[in-house]
Amino acid sequence: MRALNHPTIDSVDLATVLNALADPIRLRVIGQLAEAGGVVCGGFDVPVSMSTLSHHLKVLREAGLVRVTPEGSHRRHELRADEIEGRYPGVLSSIITATRDPA
Repeated sequence: MRALNHPTIDSVDLATVLNALADPIRLRVIGQLAEAGGVVCGGFDVPVSMSTLSHHLKVLREAGLVRVTPEGSHRRHELRADEIEGRYPGVLSSIITATRDPA
């Protein structure tokens, strides 16, 4: 399994973060990561193909929102919530709250 690059938190740009979160599937993924703490690639509940999900996960990783680590023959995806909150206080927590709000 090839290594994946993750941006340093200092290089994470707010516009890139917000752009990555502007898609309903990616918002759903972020909500699931916030709930579960970490999810292996096949464990997401989203109505898209695996290749489309892989694209969405790549966008989230490249935006600095998700850290991916090998776990056996799978990859575990975890939200970089503490790091993002430290860089942009309140942004991610507000978005996660909104994904849970049924209104």
